[in-house]
Formats: sequence, structure tokens, C-alpha cells
Amino acid sequence: MTDHDTVGDGLAVYLYGVARGLDPAALDGAAGVGGAPVRTVVRTGAAGTLTALVSTVRLDQYGEAALRENLEDLAWLEETARAHHDVVDRAAHAAPTAPVRIATIYRDDARVAQVLDEQGDRFALALDRVAGRAEWGVKAYAHREALEPAQAPEPAAPEPRSGAGGAGTAYLRRRQDERRRRADAGRKVSEQAAAIHDGLAELAVAARHHPPQDPKLSGRDGVQILNAAYLLEDGDAEAFAQAARAAGERWPGIEVEVTGPWPPYSFIDTTDPAPETEGAGRAAEGAVR
Repeated sequence: MTDHDTVGDGLAVYLYGVARGLDPAALDGAAGVGGAPVRTVVRTGAAGTLTALVSTVRLDQYGEAALRENLEDLAWLEETARAHHDVVDRAAHAAPTAPVRIATIYRDDARVAQVLDEQGDRFALALDRVAGRAEWGVKAYAHREALEPAQAPEPAAPEPRSGAGGAGTAYLRRRQDERRRRADAGRKVSEQAAAIHDGLAELAVAARHHPPQDPKLSGRDGVQILNAAYLLEDGDAEAFAQAARAAGERWPGIEVEVTGPWPPYSFIDTTDPAPETEGAGRAAEGAVR
């Protein structure tokens, strides 16, 4: 895994992330997107020794036009996301690593080296933030028991009515009552999700909400009411997992899923260095997490 100054025509450089103080041997035999070998671009400066994790890709697969089409393909998206994650995860186990968004493409290694030189201080700050820490994900699902409205009270005996409007008025009242109970159940579930998040956030260095995950990616029953990430000190993971499990047992019909540890995708903004092509972002990361 040595630096390469150029890539050939029709080729480009895929960037997975940037590590600090990484022993290149930690990536021996690593394969990235499309099975391409992973190599490194290393720059040493005031920010220390920064190592970009890269591989060569074909523009007919990862160029701007190709990405617009491929990012609509969920199977391609998941495969790419998992390959991206595997590289970042391997590096993160060996040294502090700042992942970049999926499908971030540069024209050659020289451009990657330029980014390291220009953004070294910024990468250093990001790496300081995550050193000795990892991301954990929590998803909460509301199942039928939690989403069903409270049982309506037994109706009182109907009073005698004159005219033709009595039955219609009673029907409308029942519909209004049903809608109100459903709205109350929805508010209750939202309050439970907020309580879960607030309790877990107190145990974390930082927390981030994500949009609900596409059911096609999660493959889970129930309505996702929480999708959040938490940045934890390495020694706090066990207590955090126990607190998350306890939260899931607190309310009937609420299921809490904890995943991790992950590289800190949610807590590093590495998108400012303008790539020639930048693609899937957080949506594709959700295919893994």
C-alpha cells in the first residue's frame, strides 16, 4: 500500500476517510468498493501524520453521471456502503479515524494530498474529538400495542331523539372520539421516544438525531419513532447499552435496538473539502447502521 501519484484515464480516487498516526500495515489485504485494493496517501505537517484511505475506481461506475443512476439502486447502495464501512472500521480499530461521506471521489492522489495539506488543521480537530470514542446507534420502534388508541369507554344508553339527525350525529361523534384517541396515542409514543433519547443523551459526549430509516433498509416491523446516534467514551459503552435496554422494557409495545460500536460517522463533518464527485452521504450510511 504505497502512495500513487496519478491514476489512469477513466479512473479516479475514492476516499474513505482520514486517520492520524495509522500504521499502514493495519490495512494489509484490505479491499474497498468493487473489491479494489485499499492504499494510503500520507502527509506529515503541523497537524501530525495524516493518512488518507483510498482506492482506485472507474469513472464509468463512480463518475457523476454513473452515481446519479447507481444511487437509486438499493442493492448497489448497500454493497458500496458496507465496503466503505469495512475500510473505515478497520482503520478506526487501529487509530483515530474520520470517515468521509460515501462516494466521495477525487481525480487523483495528488488532489487527495492537497486536501490533506489544506485541511490538516480541520481534520486534526475532528480527530481530537473522536479519539478514544465511538458512535453507537439507537433505533426505537412502536408496535401495535403502543400505537393503538386507548379503549373507548362503553357508550351511555342513547337518549330518545326526535327527527332524523340523531344517528348521523352519534356516528360523527364516534369518529371524532376515535381520531382524538389516535392522536393521543401518537403524542404518547412521541413523548416516550423523547424520554428515551434524553436519558441516553445524558450518558453520551454528544448525540445526533437522524431521519427515520427507510423501511426497505431496516426490514423491521413497527413504526420507527427514534433514530439517533450517540458519541461515547470507550469505557461507557456497557452502561449505555444497559440503559437503552431498560428503556425498551419500560413501555409496552416499544422496542429499542442498540448497534455499535461504529466509526463516528455522525460526529465528523468532513464534507467541506470539495470533492470532484460526492454522492450518497448519510442515506447510504444508514444501509449499514
